[in-house]
Amino acid sequence: MIARQLISKCIPAKSVVNFRSFQDGHQLFVQIPQPNLEYLHHSMLDLLHQNRSFQALEIFKKQIREVGVTHVDEVSTALATKACRGDPKLGCQIHGFAFTSGLDSFLSVSNSLMNMYSKAGQIDHAMTIFEKLTNPDIVSWNTLLSGFKNNNEALSFACRMNHIGVTFDAVTFTSALAHCADCEEFLFGIQLHSLVLKTGMQSEGFIANALITLYSKWERIVDAEKVFDEMPMKDLVSWNAMLSGYSQEGSYGEQAITVFIHMIRSMMNLDHVSFTSAVSASGHARNLNLGKQIHSLTIKTGYETHESVSNVLISTYSKCNQIQDAKLVFESMKIRNVVSWTTIISISEEKALSLFNNMRMDNVYPNEVTFVSLIHAICSSTMVKQGQTIHALSIKSSFISETIIANSFITMYATFNSIQSSINIFKEIKHKVTISWNALISGFTFNKLFQQALTTFHSMDSNPNEYTFGSVLSAIASSESIPLKSGQCSHCHLTKLGYNKNSIVLGALLDMYAKRGSIHESCKVFREITNKNQVAWTAIISAHSRHGNYDSVMELYQEMLNQSFDPDSITFLSVLTSCGRNGMVEKGNEVFKSMVEVYGIEPSTEHYSCMVDMYGRAGRLEAAEELMGRIPGGIGIPVLQSLLGSCKVYGDMERGKRVGEDLLRMEPKESGSYVLMSNLYAEKGEWGEVARIRKGMRDLNVKKLVGLSWADVGELGSDHMFSSDDMSHPQTVEIYWMAGVLGVGIKSLKVNDDVIEEVKFL
Repeated sequence: MIARQLISKCIPAKSVVNFRSFQDGHQLFVQIPQPNLEYLHHSMLDLLHQNRSFQALEIFKKQIREVGVTHVDEVSTALATKACRGDPKLGCQIHGFAFTSGLDSFLSVSNSLMNMYSKAGQIDHAMTIFEKLTNPDIVSWNTLLSGFKNNNEALSFACRMNHIGVTFDAVTFTSALAHCADCEEFLFGIQLHSLVLKTGMQSEGFIANALITLYSKWERIVDAEKVFDEMPMKDLVSWNAMLSGYSQEGSYGEQAITVFIHMIRSMMNLDHVSFTSAVSASGHARNLNLGKQIHSLTIKTGYETHESVSNVLISTYSKCNQIQDAKLVFESMKIRNVVSWTTIISISEEKALSLFNNMRMDNVYPNEVTFVSLIHAICSSTMVKQGQTIHALSIKSSFISETIIANSFITMYATFNSIQSSINIFKEIKHKVTISWNALISGFTFNKLFQQALTTFHSMDSNPNEYTFGSVLSAIASSESIPLKSGQCSHCHLTKLGYNKNSIVLGALLDMYAKRGSIHESCKVFREITNKNQVAWTAIISAHSRHGNYDSVMELYQEMLNQSFDPDSITFLSVLTSCGRNGMVEKGNEVFKSMVEVYGIEPSTEHYSCMVDMYGRAGRLEAAEELMGRIPGGIGIPVLQSLLGSCKVYGDMERGKRVGEDLLRMEPKESGSYVLMSNLYAEKGEWGEVARIRKGMRDLNVKKLVGLSWADVGELGSDHMFSSDDMSHPQTVEIYWMAGVLGVGIKSLKVNDDVIEEVKFL
């Protein structure tokens, strides 16, 4: 209102006509010995609108110097407080002046002071001023309500307003709803919506926009649509709120694009919020063509240089695997913020460290997401020293106190096989959350410390989630020393917590039972999966393959294909293994060919190893050796050992010697290779060569590892480890007696089977 008043009483008409710019007006104001207060207000307000706060304060200071404190009114003081822009140092000076001059008794001055302190993050100072007000108006209440940084405190203040009968206006509702959207008080937001309807203010644009934002953030997109549809007048903010809501919901990408197209056809003046939401929606949908079209439109409208638009373009191109285009967008940015740098670091793992250094040289301060992305890149490249350097930097910059960063370092050191460092970081976390426990448990599992993983799981003081059970079940599956009873207890635990329907947990549970020899339980878990995905099919096929059930493997594999699930490399590995162990060479060749030609999967070393083993078991040693030469990345020890074993079975001494010599050259400390060579010579009665091999083992101090077995007697933690001819167990006599009984029983069964076969033959 002050800005609309034209000041002409103290300025000649001719001077007003000759105004060419605001600068001319300002110069004329300076020439006036005792400026009119209304014109002074007008000048300060214009400067504030131009974001020239310093000049506005200079006018205020000049007024005090030239006309004295007694001629400064409450409007000038309120405007000067506003010019402080949340600077508490300047604000305190204005506050001191208002207090000594008595102008703080004016409500407009107190409201401005509260606003200044709120913006400076000093809500307690603002509250002190508020509590001293005798008759606060709605502006006073709203100023304090919007100034709270703590959402729960803000909503408690709103309850206080409602309790004492303060009538809410549009600003009150908008501020309170914004606080509801940013915290876990969705029910309070619904109550506010009811109050809006009761007061008849639902048609107010600001309130409706806040409601759309609230419902969108809480994934109640249908309710947001209802509010939007009932709005009598929709502005750009309304459309952007709805567009943003659709964009945030990954399953509403089509609706988001429809809204964006409608905005374009309605000739709306799109802004950076519109483009950010539209590009984000195309990224969620992995729609590269649409993303490029919107990118072209941003260039046409000049918004491609906006930081938020460029950032989401980088993200969208990376989601569509167009890394080069993402880098081009980044390189074209004139101003890059922390989001820009963090995004490019996350998609350029090979240059992550140099990009991080460039980011710091660009005076952009990293955040916790930056560190997490950088640590992930370091883990992927196994850069141990660089990881330690970043760890030191995070300690120096106090980022290590952020739980998410500490968790990332736990995973990083576990990946580097430095589990003790992971344990040390875990111990330093003050408030351990489930993710922290998960990081340590998965670290133990990764480092094959399965018992420690299980012990850590039992000592958790927070609720486990699906990833916790995934790691624990993997540890139980991989360790024969952990009794199956532990897996069954974990099964009961996860069922009690309601994770028995989770695909991640069910897959791990299925694999655990299969690896621990309980194929029946694996099948039972598989049948309980309502929506079977590719991972579940692969897991059950691998389970049957591990147990040598060729017919079941092929039946499940065909059923998987019939239900339109594409096999992956692990699926093919299980099928090929089953074919090899059952001598199904032709079927194995057919599956291997389909893997390459139909599904476009490049065979790995493991796939070639399966084929070599399959040819070797079938006696096709020449084909096995020829295929072995095509293995990418060189021939591994397991492949050579497999072929050497086949040479022994089929008596191919010449080939066996050649393969054996290669084995001994590759790994002179591997006891398995010496044993296979020794057995090969022994099979042919070449005892001199056997003696030579044994002497070579002694000379190199190569010792054959003792094979160990475990007996699970059904009680948790009561498993027993033993080796061949072991007499150390206190119940040795009973054990050997039972073994003898079982042996006699097996022999009698074998005799009966032989008799039956003879009868059949006759």
